Amino acid sequence: MATPSHGTTNRTRPTIVVVDDDPPVLRAIERDLRGRYGDDYRIVAATGGDEALEATRELTVRGTPIALFVVDQRMPRMTGIELLLATLELQPDAKRVLLTAYADTEVAIRAINEVRLDQYILKPWDPPEERLFPIVDDLLADWTATFRPAFEGLRLIAGRWAPRGHAIRDFLTRNGIPYAWLDPETDDEGRRLAATQEATDPAVPLVLLPDGTALVDPATRELAERVGLSMRPSRPFYDLVIVGGGPAGLAAAVYGASEGLKTVLVEREAPGGQAGTTSRIENYLGFPAGLSGGDLARRALTQARRLGAEILSPAEVRAVRREDPYRILVTDEGEISCQAAIVATGVSYRTLDLPDAERLAGAGIYYGAATTEAVLYRGMEVAVVGGGNSAGQAVTYLARFADRVHLVIRTSDLSGMSQYLVEQIEALDNVALHASSAVTGVQGAAHLEGITVTTHETSTELPAAALFVFIGQQPRTDWLADAVVRDAPGFVLTGAETRTDGRPPAGWTPRREPFLLETSMPGVFAAGDVRHRSVKRIASAVGDGAMAVQFVHQYLAGL
Repeated sequence: MATPSHGTTNRTRPTIVVVDDDPPVLRAIERDLRGRYGDDYRIVAATGGDEALEATRELTVRGTPIALFVVDQRMPRMTGIELLLATLELQPDAKRVLLTAYADTEVAIRAINEVRLDQYILKPWDPPEERLFPIVDDLLADWTATFRPAFEGLRLIAGRWAPRGHAIRDFLTRNGIPYAWLDPETDDEGRRLAATQEATDPAVPLVLLPDGTALVDPATRELAERVGLSMRPSRPFYDLVIVGGGPAGLAAAVYGASEGLKTVLVEREAPGGQAGTTSRIENYLGFPAGLSGGDLARRALTQARRLGAEILSPAEVRAVRREDPYRILVTDEGEISCQAAIVATGVSYRTLDLPDAERLAGAGIYYGAATTEAVLYRGMEVAVVGGGNSAGQAVTYLARFADRVHLVIRTSDLSGMSQYLVEQIEALDNVALHASSAVTGVQGAAHLEGITVTTHETSTELPAAALFVFIGQQPRTDWLADAVVRDAPGFVLTGAETRTDGRPPAGWTPRREPFLLETSMPGVFAAGDVRHRSVKRIASAVGDGAMAVQFVHQYLAGL
């Protein structure tokens, strides 16, 4: 394997690759280049074409730019010209110099067109001050003038319509992990990076980590571990465990940690929950100019951590059980014991029950705001289905990019949205409202191409490159099973609602009544959208989270 001539690990430092199968010649050219350019360039030496090509692939994956190839022509198994030709796709912007004997001059001249050869140098090149350095100086100056440093973080190579690619983009964005997305079907760098791993299917995402490690279609947990997210608790016991990282859960984490409780928050996807995907919130107290759901989540997460709350994400709670005086939360990694718990798992949007809808999910059909996708639909027609605030916020955001936005609602008007959203939508020239309508069909082969919108009387085919779905809200409470009492749709009952015919819930042992936000299991509380008959607003969820912590204190005081 080719190795750098000195021990630097700075992958962003441009590289000069030197190749010659004659060890004394290789040492000489390496020595001369290192002495002249070693302070600014990393020198990689290889004794043959195969070795040099492997090194080039590795440097390309790491995002290390190669400024110059200096390659001997006469080498066994692979000539210098063959090597330079093989590196064209991997490092097209590098300068290329061929080391030749006098007899190979004509070959070198022909190679100027064949492999974009910039110069050839006759052996021997002594003295280098006259026959080597002036040529290399000029080539490096030309290369530096047009060089743009590559992105240094995680890179995702995936086709635009790859569902798994969308899932990874959404995960990275919502968790605040910087990344660069490259489509190997349209982006030259994406094609080069895919070629280094012999990745030929754009539907299969390839993740390149900053250390050069390549992950093919990684699972969320594998990716989370590699980027350093925390998924395992640091201790076996906590005063308070919060399940869910939306506004209610984050508020509970802030108040719990600030009031001295050993607090851990467990979130299965990304902090912020459904609200974290919202493009713009304009009616949240204290932000007259509005803010995005991602900004709100980031601020709250930073605040919770600063106050001492531990955040586990992505990590999923599978069950809860009672072992008085403790409550046990079962996760993918084991069990967490606590004195009290708050369920704040929120809700999710229902999926379309239509032929091909599942197949096109992530390839034009998105559930929720999917703000990571909006800019991809610049100049296209898209559709939004749903009549609530989240749908309205998505419409106003998408209208900034799309040529036309179709809004499909079941009701006759927009009365289900806040007035400020109604006014904004009515003022947009590129929004078409389809009232008293439903999406009854989706069309597309590799990706969404159109939808069918049906009223009581007619069905219309509309072009749509994307469909954003905000229909129906279902609570994320399957994991609770029979541990606490829920209503028919699955929302958690709390306080007096847990009583049946005036009697306490089954298994209720305290002599007191359940607190306002307490479930049928003493010491387990519910906050936010997951709670029966809660107000589905971000401010209300935040209030629930703060209030739930006060009831936790009252519960702990009675133990």
